[in-house]
Amino acid sequence: MKNSILITGANGGIGASLVKSFREEGYVVIGTDLTSKKVECDFFIQQDISLLINNETMSDDFFSKINDVADKHPLKGVINNAAIQILGDIKTLDINDMQTTFNINVLAPFMIVKKLYDKLVMNEGVVVNIGSIHTKCTKSGFLAYATSKHALKGLTQSLAVELGSKIRVNIIQPAATKTEMLIEGFDGNNNGLEELNKFHPIGRIALPSEIANVAVFLVSDKASFMTGATINVDGGIGVRLHDPE
Repeated sequence: MKNSILITGANGGIGASLVKSFREEGYVVIGTDLTSKKVECDFFIQQDISLLINNETMSDDFFSKINDVADKHPLKGVINNAAIQILGDIKTLDINDMQTTFNINVLAPFMIVKKLYDKLVMNEGVVVNIGSIHTKCTKSGFLAYATSKHALKGLTQSLAVELGSKIRVNIIQPAATKTEMLIEGFDGNNNGLEELNKFHPIGRIALPSEIANVAVFLVSDKASFMTGATINVDGGIGVRLHDPE
């Protein structure tokens, strides 16, 4: 019997690579995203996960669909990958921006683990949260995003302590990753993209598959003694000092 895995934000650049990598490893993938299905997962649920927080009927329906799959394919893991990035500073961000950011980036992962707790415990499950380099070093305009990713890291560590041997919980912190969205952001600015590559000591930004490969490892038994860990997949930029030459 194949194990299943839930991947949120499945349609995104990293999400699509997560789906592909876990399917190649033999998992039955349950994908979910705000937009309609774009990836080749085994089961797909179109859902705005921010609405799960306050809509009990919608939440019950969402988790019922996941449990239906998990009854046939034991749930081995949850990859909390979905995220929103609302840019702005203290003057432009409002409380709704912060609440939406926290609903998607922090509260939805909390609720998913809470609702699927029993299924995960039954199968010695694993939770992998996709964090961000912005918990180590950030820049202007990322106030809401960086704050929420700090909270997600705190959630990861607290869950690891609380859940102990029942469910392992770790977080991956990627730096800039070569997704379609990032590349579109540099449309017509090849020099800027090249500069971004050079900022990373390794000489380039990450490929989505490189993030997915770490997630596959963390779910596997090869990482059986890892919980509460923060894995920086950042090409060395998180340890680089940018002093003037």
